[in-house]
Amino acid sequence: MLISACILGCAGPRLAAEERAFFRIARPFGLILFKRNIENHAQVIELVKMFRDDVGRTDAPVLIDQEGGRVQRLEPPLWPQFPPAAHFGALYARDRAKGLAAARLGARLIAAELAALGINVNCMPVADLRRPEGHDVIGDRAYGAEPEIVSRLARAAAEGLLQGGVLPVIKHMPGHGRARADSHQALPVVDAPLAELDRTDFEPFRALRDLPIAMTAHVVYAAIDRTQAATISPAVVGEVIRGRIGFDGLLVTDDLSMQALSGRLGARAAAAFRAGCDLALHCNGRLSEMQEVAGASPPLAGPAERRAGAALSRLKRPSPVDVAEARARFSAMIAA
Repeated sequence: MLISACILGCAGPRLAAEERAFFRIARPFGLILFKRNIENHAQVIELVKMFRDDVGRTDAPVLIDQEGGRVQRLEPPLWPQFPPAAHFGALYARDRAKGLAAARLGARLIAAELAALGINVNCMPVADLRRPEGHDVIGDRAYGAEPEIVSRLARAAAEGLLQGGVLPVIKHMPGHGRARADSHQALPVVDAPLAELDRTDFEPFRALRDLPIAMTAHVVYAAIDRTQAATISPAVVGEVIRGRIGFDGLLVTDDLSMQALSGRLGARAAAAFRAGCDLALHCNGRLSEMQEVAGASPPLAGPAERRAGAALSRLKRPSPVDVAEARARFSAMIAA
């Protein structure tokens, strides 16, 4: 069965007939969900099942951004609120063991919520460094400013997701923390020297290079490529992400509909594949744009297919957890 090397969204809480017909033909690798797609537990379960039925794969990845804090698509009162990454960084500063345990347990609880809905990929942890000059689009989504602290807490969170049967996606490779603009709205340019980037921003991603999936940053790193964002830069993908960082996992673009990129959606997708990305991500659910991205996406094959298979092979049955007891322990940890 041919699989298109793209991950797409949908417009609402249920798949429209034209979306279902499109998914049956395009067969995207995965689906990503947003708040517009969420009403209640039963509805999400049915939406996930419908997508997998249409693409003909019971293990087709279904993704979501459930970081906690500002970036949480499943919200109260139906789902619990989780703290942002910076909360775990502050806890780690007071008590390292407790900070790591809380990051791991929080992610394990998030995984339990996702797995119950059939969602098997979560776009976290954020491995960007919090920088004083950086735009607040990262802000408290970062665990901290020090590479070692970010690496350890992001590792703990990734382990918690994996223990719960959910694949983590590290983002935004090779580092969004220095960006002075929100890449949803404009193209950020980072002017730091390569040696400085390698010593700081790249280091958490290097420490996490064994994780299964990573997401690119729509950021220009002038020391490497003065004109093209990382997502569409062969130099950044090849020399930095695959080279200096050493990541050989599944590499997915950030949302191609973000305003950091220009040109038609198909051209953006084609440029990302030429740069060396494995999967194109399109999130806004507009069918005409999804058709364009899918049309520019090759069948999943070669190294990308190998990396996708390796990532999916890390989906395991969740380890046993008493959710009520774990929530109580977690609440006590983060309240301390």
